Amino acid sequence: MHNILVQHTLASQLRGLITLMRPKQWVKNGFVLAPLVFTGEFLNPLWIGWAMTAVLLFCVASSAVYIVNDMQDVERDRAHPKKSKTRPLASGAVPMPMAMMLLVALYAILIWGWFIAPDVTMVIAGYLVLNLAYTFVLKHMPVVDIFTIAIGFVLRVYAGAVALSVPLSSWMAVTTLCLALYLAAVKRRQELAKSGSQGREVLQKYSVALVDRYAHMSATGALFFYSLYVMSAKPDMVLTIPLVLFGLFRYWYVVEELDGGESPTDALLADWQLLLTVFLWVAACAWTLWPVKG
Repeated sequence: MHNILVQHTLASQLRGLITLMRPKQWVKNGFVLAPLVFTGEFLNPLWIGWAMTAVLLFCVASSAVYIVNDMQDVERDRAHPKKSKTRPLASGAVPMPMAMMLLVALYAILIWGWFIAPDVTMVIAGYLVLNLAYTFVLKHMPVVDIFTIAIGFVLRVYAGAVALSVPLSSWMAVTTLCLALYLAAVKRRQELAKSGSQGREVLQKYSVALVDRYAHMSATGALFFYSLYVMSAKPDMVLTIPLVLFGLFRYWYVVEELDGGESPTDALLADWQLLLTVFLWVAACAWTLWPVKG
């Protein structure tokens, strides 16, 4: 009986550690692959290897960021009706010393990454510093908090470019920034709509109407800059513009009518039309950018 209880406890803690790393959120690190796709070198095994190395290192880094954030917010999360049950530290599923050991292990992997891909690791170091600043200071500053989240996505794309030793397109950087601002603004909107200002301290300084305007402006900017980029530099990709437009419309529908958007990742993974749109967009990009031999 004692052994069964020990095994059950260890299994519960293992599940908690995996949850603490938030593997579902790793889908965001797909942004690292954008330069690989748009360079047309996605059939080159060497380039694929470097790009995937950057993705894996970013998955480790983002998990480290989530752990530090959960450690900092553990008392607030314990008072939250939902997070007190779903967050491993707040619920007690994972003891604080065990979370600290996991964090040290993740940092050790990133130090090892320095010897494999030093340039990418430098970008990741900037991402870690930015998120430490966010966890302790910037997340309490309205507007700055949204931009900090968005810059994290731009750094993902930049890391993908650095991994391949190619320059980051200005169009890609600005489009990524606008798209990430849109997702961050929608996230704040849904937090306000569902929990009022109780979920985060910074929400007291926002209103639903204000973040709605932020979201509208950012979505318009993302579509505008993406369309300009496609029509000026990649005209064969013009058929992807309607897919981007549909994706923005569908995501807003999920937010307004299906009450999603508080977690962009959950909204994407739970809606088959959004998933299909992303798949079709990737397929269309691959089709138009497919390397031609000869």
